[in-house]
Amino acid sequence: MKILAYEVRDDERAEFDRCAKRFDVELVLTEQVPTMENAALAEGCSGVTTLGQGRIDAALLDAYKGMGVRCLATRTIGYDHIDLAHAKEIGLAVCNVRYDPNGVAEYTVMLMLLCIRHYKAALWRAQVNDYSLQGLYGREMRCLTVGILGTGRIGTQVAKILSGFGCRVLGYDAWHGAASQWLTYTDLETIYRESDIITVHLNLNEETRHMIDDSAIARMKDGVILINCARGALMDTEALIAGIEQRKIGGLGLDCFEHEEGIYHLNRRDEIISNRSMAYLRQFPNVVMTQHMAFYTDAAVAGMVQCSIEGICSVVDTGTCQTIL
Repeated sequence: MKILAYEVRDDERAEFDRCAKRFDVELVLTEQVPTMENAALAEGCSGVTTLGQGRIDAALLDAYKGMGVRCLATRTIGYDHIDLAHAKEIGLAVCNVRYDPNGVAEYTVMLMLLCIRHYKAALWRAQVNDYSLQGLYGREMRCLTVGILGTGRIGTQVAKILSGFGCRVLGYDAWHGAASQWLTYTDLETIYRESDIITVHLNLNEETRHMIDDSAIARMKDGVILINCARGALMDTEALIAGIEQRKIGGLGLDCFEHEEGIYHLNRRDEIISNRSMAYLRQFPNVVMTQHMAFYTDAAVAGMVQCSIEGICSVVDTGTCQTIL
């Protein structure tokens, strides 16, 4: 079996080599983002795996299907960069990955702590030898209520970690699962009204896109802290900016950002980045933004590569896999 892997980073190569031996497959590795111009690389391949920097639209799916590709595996949990509806129409299987949720969950809690202790402002001061305390008055987690939107594997792990801090944890999800031992499920309005911190761990789809908008923010506590380690478009960027300017939002911890494609995971230090909203938002002293790296641990990267190759092999051999969409 031959599999094409797009967007391969150096840190993935060793695991790809191990997977080639483990699953007895031939791998073609490229750093390129999938486009129509390089679709021919998939000729003769049973599967294609990619990350999330490129848009896999209907035309590209048709091209893969025409070349005999049977499965497309994204090495991410999110799959909004793939035209899933069209893939189903043409009979091209698509799967995502599962990996241990610990890394993203720990990072989520880290962002909460950075926000409630004014880390960014303190760091800026220290760089110019200003060690004053004014404006750095923090809060303790045990005294706060945290609302978790989405209690899948990552949201559940966040709740589990937060239980050790002694804070009150509320959860919202259409399905109530194992997280119930670490949080109390409630409705969305209660979370908006009572939470000091709100973190989102939902899939991005038409129902959840811009879920956190002007209306939602208006129903939250004054000074609410918002955390996003899931998908940038779950939050309306302009609503976030307005919330910060009006001091309705007390802090933001963002590991992902709407329209981050072509910016995050790239070295653009000598270039002009034409994303004014991003530049404006990140200059606020109470906004911490990182380059979509919550997932980026040794264990998670290995799991993402392995799960994608295993998924493709399973689809080719049996017609399905555990992570098929």
